[in-house]
Amino acid sequence: METFLIKALQLILSLSILVIVHEFGHFIFARIFKVRVEKFYLFFDPWFALFRYKPKNSETEYGVGWLPLGGYCKISGMIDESMDKEAMAQPPKPYEFRSKPAGQRLLIMIGGVVFNFLLALFIYSMILFHWGDTYLPLKNMKMGMDYSETFHNIGFQDGDILLKADTTTLDRFGEDCLRSVIEANNVTVLREGKEVVIPIPDDLMQRLLRDKKGFAALRFPMIVKNLPDSLSSAALAGVLPGDSILSVNNEITPTFTDAVIALNKHRGQEIQLGISRAGVHDTLAMQVDSLGKIGVMVVSPAEMYDLVTLNYNFFQSFPAGIEKGVHTLTGYMNDMKYVFTKEGASNLGGFGAIGSLFPATWDWEIFWERTAWLSVILAFMNIIPIPALDGGHVMFLLYEVITRRKPSDKFLEYAQMAGMAFLFALLLYANGNDIVRYFFQ
Repeated sequence: METFLIKALQLILSLSILVIVHEFGHFIFARIFKVRVEKFYLFFDPWFALFRYKPKNSETEYGVGWLPLGGYCKISGMIDESMDKEAMAQPPKPYEFRSKPAGQRLLIMIGGVVFNFLLALFIYSMILFHWGDTYLPLKNMKMGMDYSETFHNIGFQDGDILLKADTTTLDRFGEDCLRSVIEANNVTVLREGKEVVIPIPDDLMQRLLRDKKGFAALRFPMIVKNLPDSLSSAALAGVLPGDSILSVNNEITPTFTDAVIALNKHRGQEIQLGISRAGVHDTLAMQVDSLGKIGVMVVSPAEMYDLVTLNYNFFQSFPAGIEKGVHTLTGYMNDMKYVFTKEGASNLGGFGAIGSLFPATWDWEIFWERTAWLSVILAFMNIIPIPALDGGHVMFLLYEVITRRKPSDKFLEYAQMAGMAFLFALLLYANGNDIVRYFFQ
């Protein structure tokens, strides 16, 4: 329950920041062009609001709704999710959105997207300035990686060290590494001291999405860091910090993953644990608890392998942050082609999937990293030309600029309703996928 609450709080805080910044982008451009903003709300407020406040002599009511599905900035004279047909039936007023030139209306509509992307660039820059960029180079992963069944089926073997995707040297593990591998014709790995070339099938991403087995995990030995409980099974059996776990009941466990799998096979049972201490092998008898634990904390890969840290001063952080933000956007745009496949659609996720991005313990660096990434995604998704999204309004405004003909209010109303119906159906589908994955997979 505690883990759920921590993830939920991070999700709510992150989305609240993104929504407020997005709507402020619309708000500030509207005010620049002297367009009246009637409401500025975090979350939606059908029937009632949790909080509302209208400053004296202000045209705008500020508030917090009870339905946490986004937020809105109600701009006078605009057909939006409020569907205020009564106001739109009145003659246009000078302070209304519909009375302004198309260029001004276009800037008001893209304001939210622009502010979300600028927020992402700023957050990335400040992350690099405060924490730097620390990563584990692939060449320093001395034991290579454990690959999923999908990658085993095309020729990868556990322990392979990634070297190149076609002629591009692979430096670090992550989304860029996976994209490079998927889009390559051949991948070169180091296997038992020799370079091996693995052909990559054209449908690798479809297989990956269909199988839902993932890509790979870092391969490292299980070395005891400390024993938090002096009365744990391992402590009572004589396990000491620095011991390497070599086997469980004579089953060889060269990696942490192997050891965890073997211990889980013997939950609640007595085992013989093979260890190495200062080069000397020994066997210790102990009890595995009902969760497959023996009461040890292990050395993390970050403590075991040589990391690389790139540090940036305040002025260096901004071009580096901009580069990272643009790279994140282009990578996500490239990935969108998979969404429109059968396998991609089945992997769409809702709030559960987004919440799973955040860690079970609060970590500000990860929180801001995820928030910046979501800000890029929100900016991109909102500019897609679907009615009810900013991109839908932009599409009709561009039509007006090009043809010098403005779509009728009735047409825009129907388009808005169709867009809202589509987005609502997509919301149900994505969150339905979360439920199916949680309960049935």
